Amino acid sequence: MLFVSTVSFSPPAARSGVLPPRTAWLVLVVVFLGEIMDLVDTSVANLAGPSIRADLGGGPMTLQWVLSAYTAAFALGLVVSGRLGDLIGRRRLFLIGMAGFTLASLACGLATGPASLIVARLLQGLFGSVLIPQGMALVKIVFPPELLRKALMPFGPIMGLATVGGPILAGWLLHLDLFGSQWRSIFLINVPLGAAALVLGRRVLPRRGGEDPGARVDLTGVGLLTAGSALLIVPLIQGRELGWPAWTYAMMAASAVPLALFVVSERRSSHPVIAPSLFRKRSFVAGLLIVGGFYGALSAFVLVINLLLQLGMGWTPLRTGLTLVPWAVGTAVAVLFGGGALAGRLGRAALRIGLSVAAAGLLALWWSAAHWSTGITVPELAPSLFLTGFGAGLVFVPLFDFVLGDATVEEAGTGAGMLSAVQQFANAIGVAALGTAFFARVGHPSAHSYVAAAQLVFAVCAGLYVLTLLLTGLLPRRAQQA
Repeated sequence: MLFVSTVSFSPPAARSGVLPPRTAWLVLVVVFLGEIMDLVDTSVANLAGPSIRADLGGGPMTLQWVLSAYTAAFALGLVVSGRLGDLIGRRRLFLIGMAGFTLASLACGLATGPASLIVARLLQGLFGSVLIPQGMALVKIVFPPELLRKALMPFGPIMGLATVGGPILAGWLLHLDLFGSQWRSIFLINVPLGAAALVLGRRVLPRRGGEDPGARVDLTGVGLLTAGSALLIVPLIQGRELGWPAWTYAMMAASAVPLALFVVSERRSSHPVIAPSLFRKRSFVAGLLIVGGFYGALSAFVLVINLLLQLGMGWTPLRTGLTLVPWAVGTAVAVLFGGGALAGRLGRAALRIGLSVAAAGLLALWWSAAHWSTGITVPELAPSLFLTGFGAGLVFVPLFDFVLGDATVEEAGTGAGMLSAVQQFANAIGVAALGTAFFARVGHPSAHSYVAAAQLVFAVCAGLYVLTLLLTGLLPRRAQQA
């Protein structure tokens, strides 16, 4: 999930790419298609996970890799793709990213085994990371300043609805089983959407997109960050199923070395991946922890609620998707009517309200699972799911603006990219770490063991929300303004 208030993060840019209004709005449509494809693909795999495993085989590790491969690759690609857009051209990279994402989606739908699906998901994530930053940069170029804010007003609501609607769409597609495609349809649906975006994009995207000929890519920094991330994520995903051999602990400990070298490299680099001055800002450092904790807990919750209802309770994907409607509605209501406006009135207290409500919803889920256990019904889940979604929705829209509230215009662009990458890493690590804890708690599968394992994860996620709530005291009192 990528909720970024993009208006605030625009550095000054040449407006030579401004297009006639009709063409500019078509550019926005193309970019929205790319964003929606990315967001839906991030969420649908959670609900389809049990169906994928039943069809292709593999153990719990397979599910975690299917989810984490996408988000980890997306995060790694985000670190460098913005700078590559300056060097190669944003229009060209957008079309390459869209074509690659569409072909990778086709490969996912045609996968014959767990390994081929995981490789296709990795490619999806990499091409998605190439696609997304270019699209929003192009939007900022084609609209004149007086229309830009109006153009981006639907961004948060549409992205919020796309994200929370993903599980419902997945349940519906799995239920329809179009042409006997089973889970494959959730990926194949991207093919016609991607083809349409490519055709339209070639016609309307501007040839120039505010590129910076002086941009450079710090390959050393990118390499160190990639190595450190891989050394951390791989053992987290594979360790439990392999019985936590010594090499898994060694890899996790070793990840500290390239990550520490990355920090040193960034301080000395003439073209750093991240502006070093950001790390001297207390609000940004605290913000990295807040974003990591919030999205790590969110990704784990979405995974575990799907596993509980399908594997533990034996519910169908359609019933599971419909059960999550209160969560989707709560999120959508908060995103549409609450997030931005409430933050404008209350400042950072709005984040605290959202995190408190989300934590209360998770604790209510914990209590519901403890009280009704395997006999729990949809009406008994609905109130706590709504609370969890509503609280998260209040946080989605304004969070990045608060974290970057003390950033200068020059720092805001690279800071937003870093926060987006941390968000994706947190999604991957949340799935890997809490997914591992969940399956370890399940032990010998039974309905009761799945309930007990879900209770553990709900409690941990609530705790993470509380910790991030405490850290909000280090953020500016007001969000960054456009």
